[in-house]
Amino acid sequence: MKAPSTHFHMPSTAMSIAETIYCYHCGRSHPRVEMRQIATKGGKKWRCIKSIEATKRNVTQRDAFGKTVTTINKSENQARIKARQNAERLLAAG
Repeated sequence: MKAPSTHFHMPSTAMSIAETIYCYHCGRSHPRVEMRQIATKGGKKWRCIKSIEATKRNVTQRDAFGKTVTTINKSENQARIKARQNAERLLAAG
């Protein structure tokens, strides 16, 4: 019988707790601890726990969650566009 190994091997691809992963459902990145892999027709995808829990609620609550996520995504996209436009103006002026 082989003795249990006392050597612990950490693979070089180990993920840190602070790593973020993109949620295909809500379109945002979340810390890995807030994510779960979901099997889909196209393969496994990452989805945040908040969006998974939101699907268990009634239609009104799910719609409210979806509208909140949409508002956040639009706001982030508008800020990104504005920052890009400001950077382009600075480059053109300089």
